[in-house]
Amino acid sequence: MMLEVDFLSGSFEERLRKAISFAWNVFAKKVGAGIININKEASMQLHYAKILTETLPFFTLESNETSHVELEVGVNVEGKSREIDILVIGTKMDDTFKIAIEVKCYRKKASSGGNRGATDIFMKDVYLDLHLLERYCEEQIANKGVALVMNDREGFVFPKKKEAKCWTYDISEGTVVRPKTLTKQVGDTTKPINIVINRQYTFRWEKHGSFWFLELEGVMIPHDP
Repeated sequence: MMLEVDFLSGSFEERLRKAISFAWNVFAKKVGAGIININKEASMQLHYAKILTETLPFFTLESNETSHVELEVGVNVEGKSREIDILVIGTKMDDTFKIAIEVKCYRKKASSGGNRGATDIFMKDVYLDLHLLERYCEEQIANKGVALVMNDREGFVFPKKKEAKCWTYDISEGTVVRPKTLTKQVGDTTKPINIVINRQYTFRWEKHGSFWFLELEGVMIPHDP
């Protein structure tokens, strides 16, 4: 569920986090109303980043605060080169606060006009984003991590059944993900999968128009004994 935002309250770091939710809510409603057309993940990233860039000044309330957005930020995590989709950077005096954002988009129709498959890979990649966001925080690349997901396939949100192996990576409404390691292969690749989740996530989708929107931030909880 998207957060209700009182953008005048809280610390600068808290306001930056609220700005992300506020911009996501605006983005979702504009997409749902047909004001913004999203045909693939790249356009989602650019349109959302533009709204977020325009939103941040409203959450920057003191003269010693600055904030900006960077796209495709190259980092090294787990010994590999990665790119953070969107990085929000806020500075207040000598303190810098960073929030990493990963975005995922699934359209039933590909941008070429054909039907898109690979639903299992999309589901797995949502979990991979959570894994990466946690690593960014653990390796002090970012202070917080947020996943933003949209799709136009109701079966992701309200599946009629969950018999296929892809439902190891359950993204349906109400799913609660607790700390665990996921290795189930999906797609036609034999590349090993090792997705480690150390936080708890609750999947709460919101529908606007013919699209579903999800915002995820992990909550730290103790590992099960």
